Amino acid sequence: MKIISKKTLAVAGIAGTLIAMSACSTTPTSETTAKPTGIGKTQAVQSVDLNRYAGKWYEIARLPMFFQRNCASNVTATYTLQPTGKVEVNNQCMGKDGKPMQSIGEATKNGDSGSKLKVTFLPQGLRWLPVGKADYWVLALDPNYNHALVGTPNQKYLWILSRTPTMDEATYQKMVATAKSQGYDVSKLQKTVQNSR
Repeated sequence: MKIISKKTLAVAGIAGTLIAMSACSTTPTSETTAKPTGIGKTQAVQSVDLNRYAGKWYEIARLPMFFQRNCASNVTATYTLQPTGKVEVNNQCMGKDGKPMQSIGEATKNGDSGSKLKVTFLPQGLRWLPVGKADYWVLALDPNYNHALVGTPNQKYLWILSRTPTMDEATYQKMVATAKSQGYDVSKLQKTVQNSR
């Protein structure tokens, strides 16, 4: 599998997706300088058990983002909890050229809840730097950890994630409604082609 730079495929992924995938990787954002796209306020869920959150997630939909522009289908994010408490983020997709793409990053908890993470795709030796880290917030999560909504607090990036390659329409619309209530411009959501089964 071809390993590419963060400039080509950075999640959040969803979130992301997360994230951003994100499924869930994003560029660094600033709540003070970003322009909200909606009227609501972004809120992370109260808590996330990262042991349960770990594993493979399929991207169902996302807001368009530069770093995923070459992903054509089969976007996934796999999270692996490390002994240090950090989380390895393994984003994969099928590129427009038909070749697999992969980007591996690292997430750390931002606070104690587990619902707010900082994600970086900088090279391993540079991850100690106080730059290059993106916000990854879990905005909605079903009790069984089967579906998740992940985004950035500036409402610019958003991912809808599932443990399976498909999501029923009722669940999808519930996620969309939650995103809209938190200020995301859901009119720009793009559904992801998932051929993985």
